[in-house]
Amino acid sequence: MRTCLDQALTFAGATLAAVYASGAGTRELRLVDMSGSISSGSAPPERLPLSGDSPAARAFRTERPLWLTSGAPLGALPLGGRLGCLLVLGASADGFETEQRRFWERYADAVTELLPPGPELPRPTPLLDPALRSLRAGFFVLSPDTGLIEADDTLLELVGITPDDFDGKVDTLLAHALPEDMHALMSVLELSTDAFGRRDLEFRVRGPTGEMRWLSLSCRAEADAHDGPQRVLGVVTATPVLRRGGDDVSRIQWLTAALDDAATVREVGRVVVAALREPLAADHVAVAALQDDRVMVTVLDPPQPSAWPQIWRAEWRTEWPDAPLRALPTLQAALRDGRMDLWPAGTALEAGLAGIGAGGLAVLPLPAKGQVAGVCLVGWDRPHEFVPEERSLLTATAALVGQALKRAHAHDAEQELATMLQRSLLPRRLPELPGGTAVARYLPARRGLQVGGDWYDVIALSEDRVALVIGDVQGHSAGAATIMGQMRTAVRAYATEGHPPDVVVSHANRLLVGMETDLFATCCYAELDMEEGNVLFVRAGHLAPLLRLPDGATEEVEVAGGPPLGILAEAEFPMTALELAPGTVLALVTDGLVEAADLHLDEGMRRTRVALAAADPADPGKMADELLGDAGRREDDVALLLLRYDGMKTRPVKVGWMVWRLPDAVMHARRFTARTLRRWKVQETADAVLLVVSELVTNALVHTQGPVRLDLILRGDRVRVCVSDASPRAPAKPVIVDWEATGGRGLLLVEAMSESFGSVPVAGGKQVWSEIAVPGGTP
Repeated sequence: MRTCLDQALTFAGATLAAVYASGAGTRELRLVDMSGSISSGSAPPERLPLSGDSPAARAFRTERPLWLTSGAPLGALPLGGRLGCLLVLGASADGFETEQRRFWERYADAVTELLPPGPELPRPTPLLDPALRSLRAGFFVLSPDTGLIEADDTLLELVGITPDDFDGKVDTLLAHALPEDMHALMSVLELSTDAFGRRDLEFRVRGPTGEMRWLSLSCRAEADAHDGPQRVLGVVTATPVLRRGGDDVSRIQWLTAALDDAATVREVGRVVVAALREPLAADHVAVAALQDDRVMVTVLDPPQPSAWPQIWRAEWRTEWPDAPLRALPTLQAALRDGRMDLWPAGTALEAGLAGIGAGGLAVLPLPAKGQVAGVCLVGWDRPHEFVPEERSLLTATAALVGQALKRAHAHDAEQELATMLQRSLLPRRLPELPGGTAVARYLPARRGLQVGGDWYDVIALSEDRVALVIGDVQGHSAGAATIMGQMRTAVRAYATEGHPPDVVVSHANRLLVGMETDLFATCCYAELDMEEGNVLFVRAGHLAPLLRLPDGATEEVEVAGGPPLGILAEAEFPMTALELAPGTVLALVTDGLVEAADLHLDEGMRRTRVALAAADPADPGKMADELLGDAGRREDDVALLLLRYDGMKTRPVKVGWMVWRLPDAVMHARRFTARTLRRWKVQETADAVLLVVSELVTNALVHTQGPVRLDLILRGDRVRVCVSDASPRAPAKPVIVDWEATGGRGLLLVEAMSESFGSVPVAGGKQVWSEIAVPGGTP
């Protein structure tokens, strides 16, 4: 790595720097320090006569900087009150740029501070290196290909990292930069082979205590022998506190552009802090919105509660405090009059503003369309004088921020409504599943209205069967979200009726076609038998499911597909069968996760499979978060549904009996049940189970037509009795049963004898079920 001084010479446009000093009563300048490259015959002389015509002698006599561009570019800068001269040789034939000249003028002042006063001519001593360190300029060498960077201690101090915490990675430095400036900083890492010129930019970092500071970066790339970027050399310095004159125009231009990108109230507040605190050397900046008669703080800098008045801390209910205007008469008056108030050091203010601006306080109402949208407070701890340039900057800032704050309020209200709509249309929670764990994630698009058409659902069809659904309605609008909610409801209704997967999707397709909307939808439906691990997939224009096998391998399931929903009413949706082994993870995703303008679908699916293989299936929630990764500014909303299939710990025992419509059908059903209970060795439940079987089978034979089936299931400490018939109408318990009633007591008896009792729709009818506890059974 080059020395800091050599890099300073490079970025300040010089090849050599030399310090000449003069003692009292001497008639010459003597070289006391030098750094840089010396070509043959260009070494600076050891001594220069003061009466001579050398640039150093002329600058010394006139006490003014001398810049020469004819011949070899050169700069000579006097050091203090005739203490000596700083001589710099330029690297470019065009001489030194304005910013470079300013740097060398500051450098000369730093060298002057180090020159020992007195009549004695100083001996050769290091001056250039200590002077550079006093300027707080940090240097780095970056390798774009590896992302590794060598940075000196000064740069780490500017960014806010201790040398012990620095790991040599550029990502560690970038983590301290504000997200709004990340795009400009990334341009340093993405150099092209024809972009080896100098690059200058400004950015902001957040310090360890939350304070924000402006830094300036200047860099250039060095090419290797094959003209490829090998490394980037750069210097980082602290930006001057406040740039006067014409630079205020650039500040306002930056503020306008930054506010245009700020969408939310919080983002507007952060822009205001960046525009005012560091440039004005302020100690406190607060931005608050005005809602009714309360001041709702949106951003405080510094963010620590101890930095703000006690009355604010008493109102600190959430992340930021809020206080009534009546407790802050100074703000109340400023908001009423709509004008900026500047309070000098020592002004007695109310307790609500105590400690914010002991050295000076600026109260800025933020106007917007004839109203006041909020207020900004800028405070100083040490005595501060308000110069005209600051007044102009504050006035212009208030006008711009007020409009942005009004716009951001509307945006936040719209997004809050969109979020509420989205949450109301998606499941609040997923059911607990025997033999598996399901988790889901939904992330809205970060562009435009944050509501979209992606949806998911987990439907418990029975104790051992579950349906997983994921879909995507075209578009990102309230209309798309409405269609999404209708489709989710329809699929859930068709599934709970007991239809097979292909029929569920076919019915949903006909429903969407009948809505006569211009939108279409994709869908992937999976019905899983939790006991056997068998899955039936149906896909309607959607992405294929992904599997993570127990050994960590991943695969994309080849599911026969049909067209998207809403395209063709008579479309067919074939089913694909698959068997899952315990420990398998099933992943259903939407295209927002795997496809973007700069990400091809195949590459996105590959990356998702890699992330799926690397994730730990022991925690499905964490696994889902890792699959989402850092989504950044998503172009599309994202839905993700994971199911880890563990298999049933207790495998139920099942038997069935088709009930014939004969006079003694109930007797045969009771005999079949008694034999089954003896074989299962649960005869102690026989009385209750036989009573339930008698009542349910009798009801099915008397009140329905078509086939009747009896199923008995033993699972742990429960015997489940299921009677299926062809009628879709659920059995109704009588409202009133008196002594004269001739029926209606059967269902009441079943309910009394059962631990639980109910009815569910199934394909072609319904199923009435009852569960009876086994005394002393194993749960």
